[in-house]
Amino acid sequence: MEKNTIWAIVLSTIVVIASFLLQPIIFGPQIEAAMQQQEIAAQEQKEKGEKENSVLIESEILQNDSEFVNAEIQENLKEEFVTITTDVVEVVFSNKGGDIISYKLLKHFDKDTGTGIQLADNVTETNRACALALGTADKEIINQIFEHEMIDENTILFKRNFVFEKNGKREVVTLGKKYSFKPGEYMFKLDILVHGLENFTGFDYDGTAYTLRTSPQIGPHFDPKKDKYENRQFLAYNGKKTKKVILAQGQFKPYEKSFMWCGIAGKYFEELVIPNNPEIIKEGLYSSQIEVNDYANAQAFLERRAFNSADIQDTYYMYFGPRSEKYLKVYNVSDENAWNFGGRRVTESLQTSGFLSWLENILKWALEVIHKVVKNWGVAIIVLTIILKLLMFPLSKKQSLGTVKMQELQPRVQEIQKKYENDKQKQQMEMTKLYQEAGYNPASGCLPMIFQFLILFAMYNLFNNYFDFRGASFIPGWIPDLTVGDSVYQFKFNIPLLGNHLRLLPIIYTASQLLFGKITQYNGAQSNASMKFMTYGMPLIFFFLFYNAPAGLLLYWTVSNFFQMGQQIILNKMVAKKKAESKNNKTNVPIKKNNKR
Repeated sequence: MEKNTIWAIVLSTIVVIASFLLQPIIFGPQIEAAMQQQEIAAQEQKEKGEKENSVLIESEILQNDSEFVNAEIQENLKEEFVTITTDVVEVVFSNKGGDIISYKLLKHFDKDTGTGIQLADNVTETNRACALALGTADKEIINQIFEHEMIDENTILFKRNFVFEKNGKREVVTLGKKYSFKPGEYMFKLDILVHGLENFTGFDYDGTAYTLRTSPQIGPHFDPKKDKYENRQFLAYNGKKTKKVILAQGQFKPYEKSFMWCGIAGKYFEELVIPNNPEIIKEGLYSSQIEVNDYANAQAFLERRAFNSADIQDTYYMYFGPRSEKYLKVYNVSDENAWNFGGRRVTESLQTSGFLSWLENILKWALEVIHKVVKNWGVAIIVLTIILKLLMFPLSKKQSLGTVKMQELQPRVQEIQKKYENDKQKQQMEMTKLYQEAGYNPASGCLPMIFQFLILFAMYNLFNNYFDFRGASFIPGWIPDLTVGDSVYQFKFNIPLLGNHLRLLPIIYTASQLLFGKITQYNGAQSNASMKFMTYGMPLIFFFLFYNAPAGLLLYWTVSNFFQMGQQIILNKMVAKKKAESKNNKTNVPIKKNNKR
């Protein structure tokens, strides 16, 4: 090796060693500060990553208060829609959550759209029919994409794996939803499937596993400000009776009693959720909160009790269909439906007259028998009304003649009242004796009024809720649907209290009320101010109250008034004849008085 080369190596080695020895002394503070800055930056980046990861986890499971991430990154999955169609329903599913976004009844039509009634109304990205939320009812629904499999033409399965981090442990679970339908049935079955794959310890969020819900609203769409005869009800049946809660706007309340099934109902359609095992349900709730524009929801929620099992299959029978005895009664007896479902008395969800439901059923039977003959529901209403008035005529006759008898007895009654004004017991005894001698029963005048009131109450509920009236035409062009008000002209503006329709039937009804009141004013019996108000004031008040009433109901009242006017004219003549006889002949009451003298 050359001498110069050796000196170059030695000098280079000395420089390198010297630089290592002198660098901490000369550049130590700067290097330390730089290293500290690097460490701080790395720590900040680490914290930022952890924070971003925490936010991501939170946004994924905002609804369940636990750390939850997808088991697999499935970026290739996108939202898809699947349709199942039977002969009575068309159901559209989204694989996002495995939920129902459309549920149309193929044999019942919306008069506004001309298509099948949409029972999954008001559906949004954050609220769908049969959606699940992990935890309580106030949590957000599961919004991830599920895989789906058509098991057969009427059965679809949605499933997805999820990963949970609980107490530092990784838990993996498969969540599934299987929908099963049958031809000709408005009832379908929903199975909630939970299968633990790795360290799964169950679902428990403050005592609740998950929450199942009905659709946000029931179709057809209605305006609660205009349609006063339509509403939404929360229903809950406990095995003995049904609780019906009419929903006001902006509610979100728990139903703090046990039940076998619950649901939401409108006038003509309903959605019932019937758990196969009611014991798994922790609580029911109902909501009428506004989520879209100014249209309130009408939704039922069922919170499932927490469980710690690795595998669970919860079965729910869902009835989404007409609120009609014709369709519901088949599910009371297992042999009458394809599901072999029975024993839950789903007909208790019907709107009835309560203690007068027996009378309503008789009237409904009579109405259906008449309709088989006349083939027109409007004509059937008229015929039934006339039959009822004929049946009640003997009672009305007895009431009117009893009024004449009471007028004849009035002088004697006043005499007894004055004579025994200080002895009420003796006064009552003498009054009873007088009535017996005259053959008059004071209660007889009340019986026709009570009977007519009972009939009116039962008929009101029947005509206002009878499913077969829906879409039933009486006179085309005037009364095409007995469940809504008639219309002969539609204004381009709203009239306060009345709306934007010119209706002829309320005008005819009010006129019949005024004429009837005038005819009943025989012999000045209604000359005082209060009776004049009843005669003229009440019909005008009823005009505004019932202007938008269902045409079927107003048709009944109008025909009843006109037929009763004819009856009253006959009764007035009978009363006048009776008074003339009383004036020309001595009654038994004065004879008794003279004998005592």
